[in-house]
Amino acid sequence: MSTYRDFTHRGSARATVLRTVGTRERRSHLSAPRVPTVGIDIGGTKVMAGVVDADGNILEKLRTETPDKSKSPKVVEDTIVELVLDLSDRHDVHAVGIGAAGWVDADRNRVLFAPHLSWRNEPLRDRLAERLAVPVLVDNDANAAAWAEWRFGAGRGEDHLVMITLGTGIGGAILEDGQVKRGKYGVAGEFGHMQVVPGGHRCPCGNRGCWEQYSSGNALVREARELAAADSPVAYGIIEHVKGNISDITGPMITELAREGDAMCVELLQDIGQWLGVGIANLAAALDPSCFVIGGGVSAADDLLIGPARDAFKRHLTGRGYRPEARIARAQLGPEAGMVGAADLARLVARRFRRANRRRVERYERYERYAESRRTTKGLL
Repeated sequence: MSTYRDFTHRGSARATVLRTVGTRERRSHLSAPRVPTVGIDIGGTKVMAGVVDADGNILEKLRTETPDKSKSPKVVEDTIVELVLDLSDRHDVHAVGIGAAGWVDADRNRVLFAPHLSWRNEPLRDRLAERLAVPVLVDNDANAAAWAEWRFGAGRGEDHLVMITLGTGIGGAILEDGQVKRGKYGVAGEFGHMQVVPGGHRCPCGNRGCWEQYSSGNALVREARELAAADSPVAYGIIEHVKGNISDITGPMITELAREGDAMCVELLQDIGQWLGVGIANLAAALDPSCFVIGGGVSAADDLLIGPARDAFKRHLTGRGYRPEARIARAQLGPEAGMVGAADLARLVARRFRRANRRRVERYERYERYAESRRTTKGLL
């Protein structure tokens, strides 16, 4: 009988299957097998893995730090394989979905570029498929998060949704009529690298003034550390909190202090939120969605961030006062959205693989019955 590895190495046939998945997502998720799958969310600082059922419930979750980006891509692949094998010891896993923080090609095989990881034209799906005994699907992490919010979270019932994920950087995704819009080459939705300040802060992508340099976790921490390093009077609270160790300042810490009323931390989140609102207004002018869903780790600040974003959105929206305004909502699935979405998308591939395997099994059984009948006939002669 053919093995899964044989099936995944049929070149053009495999690409056709993945393209078919992309064009039939809305219809297919209703009839995909209700089997557990693993979702992997890979960011600049963490790798999260979880077993997810057909209703979006997380059965078990593991988390580890992302290996240092100066190391080879194989180190990150090793981490993914270890997490999947660990979960497979306790769960019957039928497929694996990867949500990667980078540009994924249209066939959802290669990570073309990852600003926060060392992946450059990396054939991630094929390499993982060679090491795992289940089907693998790779997509951009924001695409996976948007799919999860549409299926199970804040985007349910929306036909035109834009997802903004605020983490180490900014990710984005577009979902129309129940289908993720990936663009001709698979890299649509990279809103974080829109230039909003010409000649502004240098971005890891190589350009200056990208949106994520002004409204992301990195931007929040950078501003706080700069004020602390300058021994600014407004930073005394956070300096005291970290006992003078400025490198210990983190995004969650800033959010926590803001909730406790630290004026500088509240102001920093307002600044990040205002830049967020400016970018959303620009996206509304271009895409005109009915809903923006704000996810990622930084969204944990909730109204400390989203409140200023809504205000800035209303001030900068083109044609304000004469057009309907899109709803701005915080993601309901939180930082697990990318993991849940990747797992749910992987169920579509699991169905096709199971059907292909079933056909091979049926052919094999028919051959065995035929061979047995031939042996019986010869025995009677």
